[in-house]
Amino acid sequence: MGTLKQFKLPDVGEGLTEGEILQWLVAVGDTVTVNQPLCEVETAKAAVELPSPFAGTVTALLHEAGTTVDVGTPIITIDVGGEGGGDAAAADAAAEPAAGLIGGAAPGGRTAVLVGYGPRTTEARRRPRRAVVPADADYGSGGQERPPLLATAPDMTTKPVRHGGLEVGRQAEAHAASVDAAPSRAAEHGRRRPRPLAKPPVRKLAKDLGVDLTALTGSGAGGVITRADVEAAAAGPAPVTELRPVAAPTAGEQRIPVKGVRKHTAAAMVASAFTAPHVTEFLTVDVTRMVKLRSRIAARPEFAGVKVSPLLFVAKALLLAAAKHPMVNSSWDEAAQEIVVHGQVNLGIAAATPRGLVVPNVKDAGRLSLAELAGALTELTETARAGRTAPEDMTGGTITITNVGVFGVDTGTPILNPGESAILAFGAIRELPWVHKGKVRPRQVTQLALSFDHRIVDGELGSRFLADVGALLSDPGTALAF
Repeated sequence: MGTLKQFKLPDVGEGLTEGEILQWLVAVGDTVTVNQPLCEVETAKAAVELPSPFAGTVTALLHEAGTTVDVGTPIITIDVGGEGGGDAAAADAAAEPAAGLIGGAAPGGRTAVLVGYGPRTTEARRRPRRAVVPADADYGSGGQERPPLLATAPDMTTKPVRHGGLEVGRQAEAHAASVDAAPSRAAEHGRRRPRPLAKPPVRKLAKDLGVDLTALTGSGAGGVITRADVEAAAAGPAPVTELRPVAAPTAGEQRIPVKGVRKHTAAAMVASAFTAPHVTEFLTVDVTRMVKLRSRIAARPEFAGVKVSPLLFVAKALLLAAAKHPMVNSSWDEAAQEIVVHGQVNLGIAAATPRGLVVPNVKDAGRLSLAELAGALTELTETARAGRTAPEDMTGGTITITNVGVFGVDTGTPILNPGESAILAFGAIRELPWVHKGKVRPRQVTQLALSFDHRIVDGELGSRFLADVGALLSDPGTALAF
């Protein structure tokens, strides 16, 4: 009998507590090498592949695909070889993760937890996908991009849920396809109780005081259990759980577990909406000159191979306006009671993906030329739609653009991305009658909506910022004056 090693689910992001195993890339009996991808895991921020820290033979997969696992829980057992005491000791030493590999030492004294540390000897394997987009979608007449193609798994036979012509995504299909197998899995492993919503410090407090979080009803935003809830439960009598009748399912009803990216997005939006005082202003802009400039710019050789979309010009206009009004590119530090004015603009772009809304960002976007910015936006959106956004690209954003125009929508009231003070919604470009040089003529017109944190950005600053963005889109030549 060889030496068995168990690989525990690592923290693949900033303090994440759980992840869902989307699919296994190995099976029992397979021989694996160091850094070979073992499985694909979806966290609250992205889907990542976990590489093996050991070389050996897979003896057990401890959780099925579709299971949500807490960080630190063993997920796979690998036989790394070794017979007898001396050989076993040598195998233990050989199996210890080397510096730079997952679970081993990393630069700066950290623990390497993400894919990409150390050498990689195999190629990542991903489930084949097909794209589905409604044939009758209307995206406006301004030459805007079509909406992201939602990926679905071709091996599923159940009919996915649809909303507005778009498929909910792979998560819905996987859930529907697993309904028949659920009873057997429940009998084998037992049903997992819903994980209560509470921050790590609150969980620790509950553990220290002997309070069962599953028996509490959170008083915080979105049902989050607070420190006060735990302290009240510890001081008073044990709470009585109210038994509520379960509503009978209606014909055609389907339930989709809220987890992963969708769960994180929901919690973040609730926290943002009830923490930062939102104010939204609107501006209608004639962008005919911008549309004409787009055609000339796209023909230039330095833009070959990248997408020159209206979003590119909106992003550039926002960056120029943010340099003129740096307070818009700020954050509110509640603990220190300080406003943090960022030294660079990490430009977030809200992207719809099969797993839900994600907001990856271009680091220090203000230093990029127009051609470099076009390449960065193209790479960012393609990577997000493929589900390959790195966790570090999902954090550190300072200001965001949401391009609702690709769905044929004129505008909206966007909710701030947590930790940011402004978000700009860019609507569909439409040909409308417009007074131009004293006459009513058909012009290309769009609507902008700027939501901002009124603790940092007052009405005057928000209005000046939005007016500058609109002026740059109406007459791109004014950029020379910035």
